[in-house]
Amino acid sequence: MKANEYLKQLRGKTAEQLNEELTALRKEQFNLRLQQATGQMSKSHLMTGVRKRIARLQTILTQQAKAS
Repeated sequence: MKANEYLKQLRGKTAEQLNEELTALRKEQFNLRLQQATGQMSKSHLMTGVRKRIARLQTILTQQAKAS
């Protein structure tokens, strides 16, 4: 999924849904950090992708908070 498509999908969600997705992404980031620390991570590029998705999500949440 391209970034623009992901942003359009996020903008259509409520703040509660966005917070749930943020929680899920943070759990995924934690699991990836554990894999990295134990040497089990084979796809290190996944960490970068999760961090970027979290940043996009937080940006949308901030924009929605300022708009209301």
